[in-house]
Amino acid sequence: MRETMEQRLARMERAREIVAHEWEQFQQVRGEGGRASCQDNPEEFEVQRLGQFLTWPMDLLDSYASDLDAADAAGRNLLTEKYARMMESTEPERYARELAPHLPALSPDRVEEQEQIIAIQVVWAREFHAGYPALGAGMRVLTTAEDTLEATSFETYLRGELGTYSDRTLALYRALVDDLIAAGENLTWRTVAYTVILAGYEDLDAAEEAHAVG
Repeated sequence: MRETMEQRLARMERAREIVAHEWEQFQQVRGEGGRASCQDNPEEFEVQRLGQFLTWPMDLLDSYASDLDAADAAGRNLLTEKYARMMESTEPERYARELAPHLPALSPDRVEEQEQIIAIQVVWAREFHAGYPALGAGMRVLTTAEDTLEATSFETYLRGELGTYSDRTLALYRALVDDLIAAGENLTWRTVAYTVILAGYEDLDAAEEAHAVG
């Protein structure tokens, strides 16, 4: 069923509420070197995160909003947990020793479900990079095999983020992915399309041209 204007506005408002909630949690993330520069750039954070959440249906947004609320109530920080999980690739020994014992355990079935989603999204991201090379050049490297201490890949970032979702949120996210596959659409394309518009470009082609010239 086609989304009404009222439903679209409500979905956009919920997405903005989620970004604001994430920003609050992001302010509490502490790395070894103290605050990261991106923690002092709320405008960029909003553009990047809102670009993602505007691709989500309302039931998925509602579920993730509940995850954030539940994390607050339990004294957890999903943004801290996301970055901690990413370190399983970038600093595996430290992750196993210092971080993994403090993170909610993921069952083998849960990990397999996440890996199926990740495999699909890496293909989508690679297709986007091929179609928009200038924009792709400014994005994360694609695969975990390319991770370094200084640069974390799209694959590793996504794995860290999916690991923070509740089972219900992950199931709804998988439903979104499956719906896009059935429609022949690409989630990376949709996400970056929203992101560049929020950043002030007319569309993806205009953003690609500007980045190619720059």
